[in-house]
Amino acid sequence: MISYRTVIAAAALALVAGIAHAEGLSPSEGRSIHLGDVAGVAYYTVDRDGFRVTATLAQGEAGTPVRVVGTLAPGQSLVLSTAHEVGTPASTVAFRREGDTVLVEKSVGVD
Repeated sequence: MISYRTVIAAAALALVAGIAHAEGLSPSEGRSIHLGDVAGVAYYTVDRDGFRVTATLAQGEAGTPVRVVGTLAPGQSLVLSTAHEVGTPASTVAFRREGDTVLVEKSVGVD
């Protein structure tokens, strides 16, 4: 079984290894995200406490959906990743808030 620390380390390594590109996201604009066999949509809304990022993911059409929610203050980020075999980069998507903008960054290992 893969440990929580292994998943976090793989995500951090994927981000340090290099970001393929970053795209801006507008409030309430849905964005498709793909993490290997896991896919879904993500969006953010502007709340009193910050920018609330919501991502809903599932493995295929029959997979149980999982929702992840995080509120970002300026300079903060939320990283989603799926682990692969040892030695293979993780598929990673990061949501990073810079001022009044949320950037979506996909790692090299992303489909």
